[in-house]
Amino acid sequence: MKRLLVATALLVASAAPAFAHLDPGEHGSLASGFSHPLFGVDHILAMMAVGLWAALIGGRAIWAVPVTFVTLMAAGFAASFVGLPLPYVEPVILASIVAFGLLIALAAPIPVEWVLGVTGFFAVFHGYAHGSELGSAGALAFGAGFVVATSLLHLAGVGVGIGLMRLFEGPKGRIALRVAGGATAAYGLALAVAG
Repeated sequence: MKRLLVATALLVASAAPAFAHLDPGEHGSLASGFSHPLFGVDHILAMMAVGLWAALIGGRAIWAVPVTFVTLMAAGFAASFVGLPLPYVEPVILASIVAFGLLIALAAPIPVEWVLGVTGFFAVFHGYAHGSELGSAGALAFGAGFVVATSLLHLAGVGVGIGLMRLFEGPKGRIALRVAGGATAAYGLALAVAG
């Protein structure tokens, strides 16, 4: 478990927004879409936070929260692809990192339906951003690539969340998870200030 946590920390630390996207002509649309969420710190933090939040809530949220995110992210991608306007995409993406982090840090008991609503709202903006950066990539292959990568990041977040709660048994596990949420929110704020 410690190796998984170290690997996740290294992945987040090594993300470089300046080199966030592969060229579809050179690497193919699927690889371009797959790499899109994996090399941007904002995407990694948000996707991992969705998984952490799902793990913190537990029960059906472990699968329902990531599935909701991926489904509505695909809807946002489609909206961008057909040219529907959506304002404030980048600010809302940064806000999602802060919001997810704070929701984890506070561990407030929120009904799962509200959790899914918040998750879905932010997912639309993430999907829209993916669609607006499609470039010369084929939409279907690009979309499949970022859906798979996003799902893997959600799974990693769920795994880290469950791992933290098992590594630090009892209330200490939830505290460790809440600290991770606070760190996520703080990093999101730092990104917003720097941007």
